[in-house]
Amino acid sequence: MPDAITETMIAPLALVPAILFALLRPGKRPGSLPELSELSAFAALGLTIVGLAQTVLNSSPGLTLLDGPIGFGLRADLVAATMASLVGFIGWIVMRYSRTYLDGESREGAFHGLMLATLAAVLVFVQAATLPTLIAASFVVGLTLRKLLLFYPDRPEAQRAAAKFARVWHAGDVMLAFAAGLLFSAFGTLDIAALTEASAATGLGLSGTLAIAAIVAAAALKTAAFPLHGWLTEVMEAPTPVSALLHAGIINSGGVLLITAAGLVQQSTGAMAALVMIGGFTALFGAAVMLTQSAIKTALAWSTVSQMGFMLLQCGLGLWTLALLHIIAHSLYKAHAFLSSGTAVTEVANIRRPGPVAVPSVGAVVKSFALALGIFAAIAAAFTWALGPKSPQALALGAILIFGVAYLVAQGLAGRAPAALTTRTITAALGAAVGYFSFQAIAAKVWGPILPAAPVPGALEWALIVVAVASFGLVAFAQALFPLWAHHPATAGLRVHLANGLYLNALLDRWIGGLRTKPSTGLGR
Repeated sequence: MPDAITETMIAPLALVPAILFALLRPGKRPGSLPELSELSAFAALGLTIVGLAQTVLNSSPGLTLLDGPIGFGLRADLVAATMASLVGFIGWIVMRYSRTYLDGESREGAFHGLMLATLAAVLVFVQAATLPTLIAASFVVGLTLRKLLLFYPDRPEAQRAAAKFARVWHAGDVMLAFAAGLLFSAFGTLDIAALTEASAATGLGLSGTLAIAAIVAAAALKTAAFPLHGWLTEVMEAPTPVSALLHAGIINSGGVLLITAAGLVQQSTGAMAALVMIGGFTALFGAAVMLTQSAIKTALAWSTVSQMGFMLLQCGLGLWTLALLHIIAHSLYKAHAFLSSGTAVTEVANIRRPGPVAVPSVGAVVKSFALALGIFAAIAAAFTWALGPKSPQALALGAILIFGVAYLVAQGLAGRAPAALTTRTITAALGAAVGYFSFQAIAAKVWGPILPAAPVPGALEWALIVVAVASFGLVAFAQALFPLWAHHPATAGLRVHLANGLYLNALLDRWIGGLRTKPSTGLGR
């Protein structure tokens, strides 16, 4: 029995008193429950921070709650402690925001209880050391989040969103359970670290390969990957704090799952290739649709679809430390974006004379891209000389990042003098390239000893890298010229189709029966 117990592991218990209080006061104006909810969330945050410090100072192996091959266990490595601290911080911010957000609602107390129960389950999920723990925590998250989506149960939109979410999310749970059964039959354990060691020693075999495929499928389902992404764009039906809490280890739970099982997943070349293809296409698709959205929260949701696809791409390339860094950065940014989305209306209203949208010239876009890539190559060479060689996957990911920088600069300076475009491109590309390689070095130093290094690419991996870089470059180029082509008569129809997400969400609605209407009780003609 491992003997390390950190405060991070007991953080979910700090939420239990407030959850029980919510059961007693589920209705309107539940006394001191809002204050207790915030206080318990703050206590959980404090425990995760202390646990993170403990983990840094003492390399802790973790705790198995039940001995045996199918025990429920938590782990206390630096990856788990980091994620728990992130979840604790966002959870506290969201619960503080929720104190007054639903003040006076008829089910105010139930809302606080469901939010805290979801937060507790996510804290368990990100620290899971065994597949049973992962599955149980994920299942609870699905149950509580569905109830939050139905906070306004009479709204047909909320009913449809909850039905979609439940089917897709719990399909991921089924995939995890299927993977657990296969892995247990092949290796006799469900401890993730033991599974990694056993499969590396004996090989995956057919059962192990199928199990990893099921894990990848579960990760794709839980990150709203194409084509079953529609549920994420409709969870905006829930109160705004739910949308923010979604980014505290829920929508990115697929990435957490893959990082937790990184040593296992990376043994399957096919699984890694599938992640690159699914993630890359989802990222490009979500980014294209996001440009056509007018509603703030819907645009943020499509942005999340794109970001989660990019995270899957990072995992497929074997850039596990960067994927974890991406989860942290995206969670903090997007939670803030949702909580502050209401101010967007005020900001727009304060714009007295919005001018016409400028259109950059093709020549300016080409110049911006070429200049940015040249600077990136120089910075990459400097960091390679100073810190050692970079993997092809890391260089490819950096090039994709630079494409985004070039697109933003070219579109942002449309109609400006060429000198301004050149100066801004140089500044932005320098900052992005230096920042990328610096954060990469930091992430490798912090989490690199725990997570596997990127594999040496073979022919398949090289082909996927080339396709990914070319695809992202082409889409970034098209995005820079979006005002030019989006309103052209030849592509006006495409813009409409993109605005509707190519109608894939409608197909999902039809599958769940969400498009059916109740028969009229009136007298027809």
